[in-house]
Amino acid sequence: MQYLPTLTHTDYNFPGQQSVYHGKVRDVYDINDSLLVMVATDRISAFDVILPQGIPYKGQVLNQLAAYMLDATAGAVPNWKLAVPDPMVTAGIKCEGFRVEMIIRGYLTGSAWREYKAGARSLCGVPLPDGMIENQPFETPIITPTTKAEAGHDENISREEIIAQGLVSAEDYEVMEQYTHTLFEIGSKMAREKGLILVDTKYEFGKHDGKVILIDEIHTPDSSRYFYADGFEERLAKGEPQRQLSKEFVRQWLMDNGFMGKEGQQVPTMTPEICKSISERYIELYEHITGNKFVPAPETDINRRIETNVLDLLDTI
Repeated sequence: MQYLPTLTHTDYNFPGQQSVYHGKVRDVYDINDSLLVMVATDRISAFDVILPQGIPYKGQVLNQLAAYMLDATAGAVPNWKLAVPDPMVTAGIKCEGFRVEMIIRGYLTGSAWREYKAGARSLCGVPLPDGMIENQPFETPIITPTTKAEAGHDENISREEIIAQGLVSAEDYEVMEQYTHTLFEIGSKMAREKGLILVDTKYEFGKHDGKVILIDEIHTPDSSRYFYADGFEERLAKGEPQRQLSKEFVRQWLMDNGFMGKEGQQVPTMTPEICKSISERYIELYEHITGNKFVPAPETDINRRIETNVLDLLDTI
């Protein structure tokens, strides 16, 4: 099997372009200091490390799922999205981003479970009761923020530390908390209707014209964890792993092959078969959560297609 075409790097020069930021997954182009053109590449990261192979159609899945979710929640929480000029691109309002990610957890799993299992009984200042088991739901969802690192690992931080350090004002943080709970409630309801459980997710916010605005992606497999609702209680009672649609299976594959992002560790070989299987999981989540059939965009010269579509958009603005 050969590697399918992927987009792992962009280097455009659009009219009015002020700068470009290459993130772990997205490349963000600043146009005239007022518009952001965000390209969802096929890069994949885990343990804050960008893996060496791209995943076919991953960028399209992330971008289209995020756009779907932003549209679905826009009536409750204002967001940055203005247009989707290409299956892998969203354009929207440039905001002043907060250097904090709002992580909300409905269940004890993933990194939170790993810390709890190691003896932690507090997470980002939130006390955790004794006697919990893996994947057990919290009585009410908890918010466990992290700092948003320019490079390397994000760090857990408490609400009190965020405000004390001046990362976010108390007033803005209150709005962010309220929006986080609202978004999680809507996302959870949408998931339940499709036979899924929204387990945990993260949101990013910025400020525009003095108002807190939701930015970036939401409820995608890169930012969220989903379990299948069918069989959840039985698996929980038996202590069995949950069936899930998320990026956790990628992390698990890496851990099974001796990689957790630590110094000296080597990323295991990502064969075409592995990349294809990861791609299929992303497409499965898109179709499951939206109820829409995934229609792959043309693979021929992805870079040129995106450039043409973005230029067409800029001509209309």
